[in-house]
Amino acid sequence: MQVNEYFDGNVTSIAFENGEGRATSGVMLAGEYEFGTSEKELMKIVSGKLEAKLPSEPGYRAYPAGSEFRIDANQKFQVRVLEPTAYLCFYS
Repeated sequence: MQVNEYFDGNVTSIAFENGEGRATSGVMLAGEYEFGTSEKELMKIVSGKLEAKLPSEPGYRAYPAGSEFRIDANQKFQVRVLEPTAYLCFYS
């Protein structure tokens, strides 16, 4: 496992690999962030809620607990985290 911190510790993730592939599990504190991808990602919101502006969409869209979204490789996307939010991200 590898622990990663971003945005002055406001986003923390733990990277791991299992039979389903490579993944990260983490928590984002309330705030606005921009992320970049190096490969395809499937992000599942486990707890909390955020809004994301994906490259293929004109504006922000709400993603509450239980929802998910996909991002292609080599893309940037913005998130507005409305409350501390836990996520699980799978890479392919």
